Amino acid sequence: MIILVINCGSSSLKYQVIDMTNETVLAKGLVERIGIEGSALTHEKTGMDKYKLITPMETHKDAIGHVLEALIDEGHGVIKSMDEIGAVGHRVVHAGEKYAHSVLINDEVISDIEDCVELAPLHNPPNLLGIAACKELMPNTPMAAVFDTAFHQTMPPESYIYAIPYEYYEKYGIRRYGFHGTSHKYVAERTAHILGVNIKDLKIITCHLGNGASVSAIKRGKCIDTSMGFTPLEGLVMGTRSGDLDPAIVSFIKKKEKLPSGESTNILNKKSGVLGISGVSSDFRDLEEAVAEGNERAALALKVFAHKVRFYIGAYIAEMNGVDAIVFTAGVGENDIGMRDIICNELGNLGIKLDLVKNKVRGKETIISRDDSRVSILLIPTNEELMIAKDTLKLVQGKK
Repeated sequence: MIILVINCGSSSLKYQVIDMTNETVLAKGLVERIGIEGSALTHEKTGMDKYKLITPMETHKDAIGHVLEALIDEGHGVIKSMDEIGAVGHRVVHAGEKYAHSVLINDEVISDIEDCVELAPLHNPPNLLGIAACKELMPNTPMAAVFDTAFHQTMPPESYIYAIPYEYYEKYGIRRYGFHGTSHKYVAERTAHILGVNIKDLKIITCHLGNGASVSAIKRGKCIDTSMGFTPLEGLVMGTRSGDLDPAIVSFIKKKEKLPSGESTNILNKKSGVLGISGVSSDFRDLEEAVAEGNERAALALKVFAHKVRFYIGAYIAEMNGVDAIVFTAGVGENDIGMRDIICNELGNLGIKLDLVKNKVRGKETIISRDDSRVSILLIPTNEELMIAKDTLKLVQGKK
């Protein structure tokens, strides 16, 4: 079966077309500046040069329409007609407590996603637009919703309940939800496959380290804790997000700086993290260049980031009473050799020993721990699109 994977942002749309008979990517692309002057589609058929189309695209329906035209084009298309697409898998950020797994999309599911808009106001609305556009353009093609939050719904209450008046959880759903779930699930399953061990026999810590970053504790195939919380702001220090901090700091800064309503949240989301500490950039590559030039604040930013990752790794080892494997994924986790070294360097007494030679690799699925390490350390490039396609295929075929 050929599956189209859609990931809609507020003004962008990423997609992949995957042949699930052999899990081969036939084509992928990106639509940018939807509803903004300069709308553009960049489409890449596997094995061919990129094709770029610059044309007005006012809505997500326009964008998906041009994507579908590109897919059936004689020159750079990969299918002869839309009938060849067996299903569409949509990335949806937030499902609240509604779903602990991916689901086939119907009117009830759409309504439930709409109910969660206030929990993810920047993400769920464009996700819904993508679903609506595909529903109109491909009315007879089954669609699945694959939720970022679903994988973390196996957390026990002691992991997700905040120590605030319980009525706020009951009335407003304020609790830890966690994000990056599709990525954490994918690399955990790959870890079990690479090690040749049933995932139900493993304790795994997955480190999704990018501009947005989170760590998850996965015991016997189920997430029991994760660093992100009610929003993606909690947890690790990130590119521009603060991560964990004393909540009193928010009101203190607001008062001292005489900030208008909402600006303190904007600062914590967009002006903090390694950017805020360094004053240089949210890009770790820029920070490493700055460190090489003697920038002490850039060096501090990297140390703070690594410290927080180690903090969560240690906490999750305690929570699971041990760990069998630690996995690095996403942009920083997959490509930053030095950061993996810094993170693992102080963990030797816990049986976590990084092989400095094996670690000299970027973006390749491999084991990077020493032979005498009690804990396996793996580098696994994430593939959320394939995970979405796998879940979609199972649902369409009626499997769980």
